[in-house]
Amino acid sequence: MLQVLNTGSNSAEANMRLDEKLLMEMDPAGPCILHLYQWDSPAATYGYFIDPSKYIDLNKSRQHRIALARRPTGGGIVFHIWDLAFSFLMPAHHPRFSLNTLDNYRFVNESVLEIMKDYLELREPLEMISSNASSTCETAAQFCMARPTIYDVVYQGRKIAGAAQRRRKNGYLHQGTISLALPQADLLTDVLLSQKEVVQAMMAYSFAPLGRYWDAHALTSMRQEIQKRLADQLLAKL
Repeated sequence: MLQVLNTGSNSAEANMRLDEKLLMEMDPAGPCILHLYQWDSPAATYGYFIDPSKYIDLNKSRQHRIALARRPTGGGIVFHIWDLAFSFLMPAHHPRFSLNTLDNYRFVNESVLEIMKDYLELREPLEMISSNASSTCETAAQFCMARPTIYDVVYQGRKIAGAAQRRRKNGYLHQGTISLALPQADLLTDVLLSQKEVVQAMMAYSFAPLGRYWDAHALTSMRQEIQKRLADQLLAKL
């Protein structure tokens, strides 16, 4: 059983608070939950143990109206401007639940792989990589889309989808991101403290169906279609 919860457009902090609330209050014998949402402004989220001030110029981010919020999961910094973000929760009593985090990661990203393979109609196959890619520098490793890691969905070495998870006794929360367009290099250069290496890594590793030239309408259309496909695919697997 899958409960699809679409909460529309909210602040970055509100989206992250709701994800944490869903995890804390999840019934271990209840349904899986797919949380779909949007951001009411450009945003960036960061893993639970990351200090964003070490990597982002907070004054510059405010000037660009980029809202920052801490995720209840781990992982690096993710910009939510050119992506589709979603959250999936699986209760502990579900037969597909595993105590192995990588098994749970693989379960969700298999669905992402299938829907993106069909949606993008790529000539060569997508794959989930079996090990972490090397990082160009220590700072770049703190940004989700600057380095593919184990079980990320990639195409020709470029990262389509990544995620972070948090597991509790009652179940787990998987927060995923799917890359839809190339990052805006000029924006990143302005807001990041270590610009050159990180921007180069993100531009090198990010997969972008919409390429460099995209607009809000194209992103909205892609997000809506992929959200629908993701819900259908997860329901079929569960």
